Amino acid sequence: MTSLRIAVLGPGGVGGLLAVLLARQGHTVTCLAREETARHVDAHGLRLTSDRFGELTAEVRGAERLTEPVDVLLVTTKATSLDEALDRVPADVLGGAVVVPLLNGVEHMAALHTRYPAARVVAGTIRVFASRPTPGVIRHDGQLVAVQLAPGAEELAGALSAAGVDAAVRPDEAGLLWDKLCFLAPMALLTTRAGAPLGTVRAEHGAELTAVITEVAAVAAAEGAAPDPAATRDFAWSLPDGMRSSMERDADEGNPTELEAIGGAVLRAADRHGVDVPVTRAVVEELRARLG
Repeated sequence: MTSLRIAVLGPGGVGGLLAVLLARQGHTVTCLAREETARHVDAHGLRLTSDRFGELTAEVRGAERLTEPVDVLLVTTKATSLDEALDRVPADVLGGAVVVPLLNGVEHMAALHTRYPAARVVAGTIRVFASRPTPGVIRHDGQLVAVQLAPGAEELAGALSAAGVDAAVRPDEAGLLWDKLCFLAPMALLTTRAGAPLGTVRAEHGAELTAVITEVAAVAAAEGAAPDPAATRDFAWSLPDGMRSSMERDADEGNPTELEAIGGAVLRAADRHGVDVPVTRAVVEELRARLG
């Protein structure tokens, strides 16, 4: 297997998890982050505690800014800090690298194409429950870590598979992006509104959760995807009661949330296509008023 030069922009839960797994497979990994985090990672590496992979550590480089060419840039920041984070990656240094955003939402693709015209920007999604309690420390809950990539990232998909990730390449970019949003948006919106984990939402607001799943699926279909709302509902009901969304966690901790990248994106797409989403709209508007 070819060793890849990989930059991870934002070594939080998602980026840190993948950085550990890829570095342990012999790939050269650089984590791009703010000064304090970059310095800590450069000196101490990353430590992962995972229900699936166990206790792992990895040596990676930490840096504030990309200064050398790489083969792959993984963009794993929060949508709320994307613009600021991209300043760490000059377009002339990045050149023709493969850029794979593993962000929530769908609207970031256009921004990345504009910012990095010489690069190959390839859509990607990840389904995982991971967090970064402190710099350099990653927590991965449960067994789920599934990455889907659009064509153009086959080498990365192979590297991820070899590292133990459930990785696949699929041909339809719209389906790839919206399949995740069909699950993520209902879960994130309803858990954040309730300020409670998924089990509470299912027990107390199950009808609303099902309605939002149905509405987001209708928007996804209008966007050219082929959603399966029944399968999405089954998946949502298969997860542990204590599962929390990152949006709910951010709201609880008083941090900026990805409400616009997730719920706002659904409403904007619904408006473009004239799709009626009354339950989703009500939840998003309530959260906009509450979270600002």
